[in-house]
Amino acid sequence: MMLYFFDPIYMMLAMVGYLVMLLLASTIAPKVASRVSGKFSLFTSMVLLAAMILSISAAIIYLILAYSGVYISFYGLIIFLLAINLLMYLFSPYIINLSYGAERDERLQMVVNSVARRLNMRPPKAVIVRAPPNAFAYGNFLTGKYVAVSESLMRMLSQEELEAVIGHELGHHKHKDNAVMLLFGLLPSVIFYLGYALIHSSFRDDRRGAQLAIIGIAAVLISFIVQILVLAFSRLREYYADFEGVRATNKDAMQRSLAKIHLFYHRYPDYLAPIQDSKFRTLFIYAFTNAVAEPITRADIEALKNMKISPIQEFLSTHPPLPKRLRFIESIRVF
Repeated sequence: MMLYFFDPIYMMLAMVGYLVMLLLASTIAPKVASRVSGKFSLFTSMVLLAAMILSISAAIIYLILAYSGVYISFYGLIIFLLAINLLMYLFSPYIINLSYGAERDERLQMVVNSVARRLNMRPPKAVIVRAPPNAFAYGNFLTGKYVAVSESLMRMLSQEELEAVIGHELGHHKHKDNAVMLLFGLLPSVIFYLGYALIHSSFRDDRRGAQLAIIGIAAVLISFIVQILVLAFSRLREYYADFEGVRATNKDAMQRSLAKIHLFYHRYPDYLAPIQDSKFRTLFIYAFTNAVAEPITRADIEALKNMKISPIQEFLSTHPPLPKRLRFIESIRVF
């Protein structure tokens, strides 16, 4: 796959695709989001968006395979992408444990057990990792499920705030987000590489070259649109996990924990690099931006809730921007 990066066709398609993403993120997407937001519940929004992603992806893959002729390399490409992602899913827990020096911790395990009982679920294994303030959930049916919290984050948060973070991470396990996002994340990749393969095939087909090229270019552009939808779906899953953090504790604890993490990275931006460069950043509770245990006031939280955000930054990210997460938490009604 690395050879694609030296292919001028690949480079051109990637550049055009990212331009399409930036255009949509800065113009059309915010307008659509503003009209749709508030009209549906979180769960309904996720169902509708998931149906849209699956229907668009299924339709374009069907059209490629049905109307461009059967190329055995297409099926080989899909199998290859599925195999690579499946292997990553299976082996990533081992890689994470080695990369972050994960170690079992009895004190953290007691917190995880307590929060899991409140959420009526089986507790995963609790591990401490060496990293800037953050937490994440990972694992699979081979390794079991894990909740990881960095040592620095444990020092930063109060007991109640730590429980809120654990509730968020348990929410990811409860909603099976690792497997769900693996499936949805595959779709734009499959569509992109099918389109890319079609464009290459067009140079070898004198009779239908133009038709194959048009279908291929359309597929590439659609793959980036699907990618934006997948990113939006990922943001909804984060809201869903925040909801579990609130259920496990309360709104104030969930808001304070997120605000503390954000303010840490705002004050110490050098610690952002390990997060931004990590291949596992989509797992983190805070994915964009030694612990300082400063108290967070309601005034701090109110200021963060009203902080201006860039539409491009929001729509090209896997996590919702902090102001929207804080406002969403404020709107939650827990029964």
